[in-house]
Amino acid sequence: MEKVELRISREQVIDFKESILWADIVAELDSWKKGFELEMKSIVDDAAENNPSTASVLLHMGDLNGRLKAVEYMLSIPDVFISILEVKEDAGHKQTE
Repeated sequence: MEKVELRISREQVIDFKESILWADIVAELDSWKKGFELEMKSIVDDAAENNPSTASVLLHMGDLNGRLKAVEYMLSIPDVFISILEVKEDAGHKQTE
């Protein structure tokens, strides 16, 4: 796995998390999640009407699960960046000791 090299400071990530831009991004991604959840809930009704194969239903459910996990990861990116920067900062302090 390639090491992520961040050019942003921890304080800049925190400022970004508090920004209107991030709030708008979160609102959009939350809207996606709601849409995926509604689609997931409609699978049973769709199956009753269209009689898809079990494999087709499972693939659809897996696809939706993957989309939800991707959105959850996107929402966590600022926190992931903060964690990376904190580890880097801790490593820098240990090297100077």
